[in-house]
Amino acid sequence: MTDSRAAMAKLRAELVGLGVTDAYEVCEDAILSVWIGLVVTFRDGFYRWQEGVVKRRHLGTDPVGCAIRVARRHAELQADAPPWWDELAKTLRGEAAENYP
Repeated sequence: MTDSRAAMAKLRAELVGLGVTDAYEVCEDAILSVWIGLVVTFRDGFYRWQEGVVKRRHLGTDPVGCAIRVARRHAELQADAPPWWDELAKTLRGEAAENYP
């Protein structure tokens, strides 16, 4: 397992512990999709997350602190989901996809 994959596994475990159970890996580049437009990667010893043009980073040695920050932003975004989200999720994934990014 590469360093980036191990770091992302630690982050994902911390996110699950904080209630963010709907994050999933994209591709094989250790990219974690957390919510609409909110993705996290690990590179050069830092967790880096991007939401649109906004970019943030957090030390790779602190997956707990990064998970707390990402989970907080996830909750803010989820509380203010765009009006088109529910209809799109139902269309693409069916009725059982409630609240899945």
